[in-house]
Amino acid sequence: MKILFTEDRKNQAAIEKVAKLSNSIYSQKGEGPFYHIHTFGCQMNDHDSERMAALLELMGYEYTEDETRASLILLNTCAIREHAEERVYGFIGRLKSLKENDLIIGVCGCMVQQKHVLDKIKKSYPYVDMVFGTHNYYQLPIYLLKALEGEKSISVLEDSPRIVEELPAIRASKISAFVNIMEGCNNFCTYCVVPYTRGREKSRLPEDIIKEVKGLVEEGTREITLLGQNVNSYGRGLEEEVDFPELLNRLNEIECLYRIRFMTSHPKDLSDRLIEAMKLEKMAPSFHLPVQSGSTRVLKMMNRKYTREDYLDKVYKLRQALPHIGLTTDIIVGFPGEELEDLEATISLIEEVGYDSAFTFIYSKRLGTPAAGYEDKLDYEEKHRRFDRMLGKLNEIVIEKNHSRLGQVFEVLVEEETEAGIYQGRTPQGFLVRFPGSREDLGQLRDVKITRTKNFSLEGEICH
Repeated sequence: MKILFTEDRKNQAAIEKVAKLSNSIYSQKGEGPFYHIHTFGCQMNDHDSERMAALLELMGYEYTEDETRASLILLNTCAIREHAEERVYGFIGRLKSLKENDLIIGVCGCMVQQKHVLDKIKKSYPYVDMVFGTHNYYQLPIYLLKALEGEKSISVLEDSPRIVEELPAIRASKISAFVNIMEGCNNFCTYCVVPYTRGREKSRLPEDIIKEVKGLVEEGTREITLLGQNVNSYGRGLEEEVDFPELLNRLNEIECLYRIRFMTSHPKDLSDRLIEAMKLEKMAPSFHLPVQSGSTRVLKMMNRKYTREDYLDKVYKLRQALPHIGLTTDIIVGFPGEELEDLEATISLIEEVGYDSAFTFIYSKRLGTPAAGYEDKLDYEEKHRRFDRMLGKLNEIVIEKNHSRLGQVFEVLVEEETEAGIYQGRTPQGFLVRFPGSREDLGQLRDVKITRTKNFSLEGEICH
């Protein structure tokens, strides 16, 4: 089921009322209103923040980097890591002193979907004006109107059967854009809170996705990254029989779109049809395939539903189809019950695959997940020792592969100017490159020769 934001009368009425009310309040102060959004977490959160920013600007708010100047500060939170949760609490605490300036504070996103977090915010941070979850952030205009009228809002839904379409968004980049194709997750890995914070899987209709991408291309976007907790599951539950490979085939037909990327994929659902679809003209030869552990025993405890051998077989097929593919992954060290031989299995898998980069984590217990109840015999120091061993081997491989790119030529999509005369963009495999250029290069594909390699970055020059 979907609803159109443009047809939601309550939101539209709230947008108009906020614009009038805020203009009346802040015109007396001589400036404003200004907003600041601080985003924690993944690309899904980044994209949610892009959409909330657009809603705020529809209501007459302007963005500011300066928190002390802001009339509204939103914290869009992440629940994946315990450290991120503590950072949010510290951030909220620091904002208390700014309340004297009539600051409105909102906390939203994945973290507040958890009852213990919601209870703590209510008890320890009563000066927070708005709290809303991942399923109803599009109702920000309603909550902001209440806040301006002196009323607090706490609205956190366990799940929602609806997907909201036609939401505006202020994109971080005009050249490359995120496009959400589905929401939620049905996998229930034992360490992960996402099914509890984002809800069950819901796929957008293919025609809505294609309409959004075409609109972006008309505005100058040349690369899209399709987002979902597990994009391989796209299409389940839709009336039309369309899966992820079929969606990629349809998107590949859009004119003036140069590249298509996506994340994240679950290895258990990586099909031969998807590997075949990776050969499409506009598909970027890069693949993020989270392994989490190289030990089949640990993978079973994680409820990942594949073995080490299954994973390596998928990697082999990807490299057979696309020899120059860029491969990245996620790795967790110190999962409850992990033995030294499990760590060794992870390190040997890293060596066998030869990743281009990885997101690496020390296991973080999350309340409400099955793994939170597992016996954990490893202390903090031992987990760090194991993590450092794993990271040492990973970095050795990543650095060696990066230096091997010296002298190679890559087709780079020029995305932005980072400083006067210096531009950057990504190769098809996803490697970031910096090089001298001009404004005319923005949004164009340029052949760039790598002239300097650092451990984790590349520099080059455009081939003329």
